[in-house]
Amino acid sequence: MSSNETPRGPVDSSRVPRYAGPATFARLPRLDEVGGRADVAVVGVPFDSGVSYRPGARFGGNAIREASRLLRPYNPAQDASPFALAQVADGGDIAVNPFNINEAVETVEAAADDLLGSGSRLMTLGGDHTIALPLLRSVAKKHGPVALLHFDAHLDTWDTYFGAEYTHGTPFRRAVEEGILDTSALSHVGTRGPLYGKQDLTDDEKMGFGIVTSADVYRRGADEVADQLRQRIGDRPLYISIDIDCLDPAHAPGTGTPEAGGMTSRELLEILRGLASCNLVSADVVEVAPAYDHAEITSVAASHTAYELTTIMSRQIAAARKDSEAK
Repeated sequence: MSSNETPRGPVDSSRVPRYAGPATFARLPRLDEVGGRADVAVVGVPFDSGVSYRPGARFGGNAIREASRLLRPYNPAQDASPFALAQVADGGDIAVNPFNINEAVETVEAAADDLLGSGSRLMTLGGDHTIALPLLRSVAKKHGPVALLHFDAHLDTWDTYFGAEYTHGTPFRRAVEEGILDTSALSHVGTRGPLYGKQDLTDDEKMGFGIVTSADVYRRGADEVADQLRQRIGDRPLYISIDIDCLDPAHAPGTGTPEAGGMTSRELLEILRGLASCNLVSADVVEVAPAYDHAEITSVAASHTAYELTTIMSRQIAAARKDSEAK
């Protein structure tokens, strides 16, 4: 989108009730309705063949879209109207092979390459966490090794499951091995629960990850945690990957591998808002499994999470345009 174009925003809720109209994220236009290119493309990946426990995240993207009908165009927490600052559009779903994980990973990477190549940043709705690896591969092609904030109950740096290298518990080990992450700026946030052994933590530390547990967030507070993360990231290109199970099951029951003692949705949103000055180049929200959800609790939390991430990217895009015009 050029600097003199006005972004096309969501459907006007004063004319079309929220429960009607297009089933796109935040009722935004489809990508093909804005010329096939957007500053931020919201895309779904209906894939959950990499899960180790409960399936169902293949339906997560559309559940998040449904819950996002309640989102409004002005975000007071960030004092921004994200859909007016930048063109945000729903790019639909990336159709992947549900029976072949390796092929699915390749398909996601190729689709992400196309979208990033057109100038978009990605807000991806999963799907299980396997998809983070191909998304990171694609982002690294554009930006080089990126900083990573990984919000999750689990480390997701295990080596294999049943001999499989690509699962929802292995993407970040593969990403470190492939050299697509900046190992000086990696952190897990919200981790908790039992592990297979202490070696899991030792291996994770060797890869360069710092850990902020859910108990750390509770004791230290969202502002202090966000400040720590900002200092670790600096001005590096940042990718944020959010497994919705970083939230306590009270706030996100609809997920495949829930763990007690997680963050509240309020804590997650406040931490993200505290990262608004970071150079966020793309993000994902994954592991929403609506079959286990109650009253759309998980989908609502995920839609607001994606909204905050989209707002951060839109603000940065608008600021970059303003700086460019001033020069």
